[in-house]
Amino acid sequence: MTHGIDTDFLVAVEVREHPFHLRADALLTDLLAKGHDLAVAPQTLAEFIHIVTDGKRMPHPLGMAEAIQRASHWWQAAEVVRVFPNSEAVTDFLSWLQLQGLGRKRLLDTLLAATFHRAGIRHIITNNERDYRAFGVFEIVGYRE
Repeated sequence: MTHGIDTDFLVAVEVREHPFHLRADALLTDLLAKGHDLAVAPQTLAEFIHIVTDGKRMPHPLGMAEAIQRASHWWQAAEVVRVFPNSEAVTDFLSWLQLQGLGRKRLLDTLLAATFHRAGIRHIITNNERDYRAFGVFEIVGYRE
């Protein structure tokens, strides 16, 4: 089974000081041991680099070179399925924004959801359940507890 990964999961796995690092890492280890794949979209990597290099969000921000190297590792990993927004995903994205009355703070998550949906991904790993549950097409895999 393929699980789409939200940026919050990628950050939690990669940042050892993150409060959910141990749980995220354990979930990643478990999924890989069971033969699951992970879906990554380019917009997730862009958001990851933005977050982990931001001194306002991270107590110990990464330099750009290290952030890019870590994102590249994920992009190249054998267990990763690369997914891209296509025309149908953009149509869903715009429709979902309008139908749900979503604002500017939901743009990235909505585009990611539409990208996963059109790629046939039905499971998303995230602790931001509310951002994806409303679309009615995903099973949410959390890692808080």
